[in-house]
Amino acid sequence: MVDDELELLITVVVGAEDERQARAACRELVDRVGGRIVEAGDCSDEEPGCWSVTISKPSSERVSEHVTATLARAVRRFVRELGPEFGTPQVACELPTAWTVLDEPTAIGELVPNCERLLVEAWVGGNPLTHEFGAGAEDPDELQAAAEREAPWDFEAPDVTHVLWLSVDVATDSPANAQWQARAVASRLARSAQVVECAESEPGLRRVDINLGPVVCEKPEVLQDVVRPLGREGWDMLWEGEAGAITWIAASAPANGIAALQLAVEPLPRPATT
Repeated sequence: MVDDELELLITVVVGAEDERQARAACRELVDRVGGRIVEAGDCSDEEPGCWSVTISKPSSERVSEHVTATLARAVRRFVRELGPEFGTPQVACELPTAWTVLDEPTAIGELVPNCERLLVEAWVGGNPLTHEFGAGAEDPDELQAAAEREAPWDFEAPDVTHVLWLSVDVATDSPANAQWQARAVASRLARSAQVVECAESEPGLRRVDINLGPVVCEKPEVLQDVVRPLGREGWDMLWEGEAGAITWIAASAPANGIAALQLAVEPLPRPATT
């Protein structure tokens, strides 16, 4: 990763009636940081009347052998450039990304009217919004074809037999924070991921379920291959019939952050016969 460029993602959660109004509210911030809007989405299911707008911009930091430190430094440097009122933020890291959340109403309100909070992320090796399918790919068919070429499993029909699921338990009270951390993990496993559910599993702990797409899975070892990029030890495998799961649980429950991971495969429904 040495000398790789870093990219910053700034996700703004803002009160707005529609996407046009949400984008307009962020225009001044976009111009100020020299970025571009890469995604806008309705998040009113989490907070009524809220939209998220994500801005991308390159970071002036360059990756050294200390990747984690470089990512954290890129986040802190960006926040300092926003103004002295933000101070030095606490930064979390789950390679290939580091992030912080800014939610002080007065300070962020000066940046974006009606802003609820800002998520600032630094990514190394491409982020899941602008590079996951290859630079410049915009056509949906091209995106899918690129994803299938680069994914760590085989999408080729008719051999696809299973669907792959990721569940991430995050110690947090915030649904948005849980999804952001789960998305960081999913980006290391798949080129396409869809958050299906985010719910409180117990007080202070939220589980995020993500569909990672179809996979050819004929033996349990496939799961071990898929989780290898996460670089964690102590995975437990359970396999029964045509379904299986591999699970990792933190040795001690964190106050904030990822507490457990599970990757599971389930057989695709067989077509009805006539």
